Amino acid sequence: MIAEDSVLLREGLVRLLADAGVETVATVGDGPGLPAIVEEYEPDLAIVDVRMPPSFTDEGLRAALAVRERRPGMPILVLSQYVEERYATDLIGGGAQGVGYLLKERVADVAEFIDAVHRIAAGATVIDPEVIGQLLGRRRSGDRLEALTPREREVLGLMAQGRSNAAIARDLVVTEGAVEKHISNIFLKLQLPPTQNDHRRVMAVLAYLGAE
Repeated sequence: MIAEDSVLLREGLVRLLADAGVETVATVGDGPGLPAIVEEYEPDLAIVDVRMPPSFTDEGLRAALAVRERRPGMPILVLSQYVEERYATDLIGGGAQGVGYLLKERVADVAEFIDAVHRIAAGATVIDPEVIGQLLGRRRSGDRLEALTPREREVLGLMAQGRSNAAIARDLVVTEGAVEKHISNIFLKLQLPPTQNDHRRVMAVLAYLGAE
């Protein structure tokens, strides 16, 4: 289902998804109406604009967080006009599996957008590269990420975009074995030992976004 106040963009998303074989079961033009629509239709994924009526501030994000509280694990893809790190970290901080934060301009790359929709619906985390770039540019005293090498940061950034090990290997032109080694080092340096209760890949992304 889609929550977007712009009729043009909303209908455009419906058409793009339909062309890719994805059915839109419902649409809504404001944030407060999102939770009730999700309860009624139980969609596999909700695509939500951040700024919607009535105040055009963060209604969409708050509605998305409310949905995740009611239905933990419900896949949510948030769309934003601008890079706003707080919105990304607020969403991810509520549970990083099956969530995405993309700039609206990414919709223009239809293949990438549809791929992100499928990955998020399957439980992946997909963060916009612009947000990743801004986070990479920040330097915080005592940040655990300072222990990572430039290559390890690059790998972690691609993990935050929802890339699989095979996709990361293709992007960096290295072997999957090399990627696995980098990821093992990332887990070690971020002090993320294997446990039965936590998904280390998700926890690493949370550390990367500063959402812990």
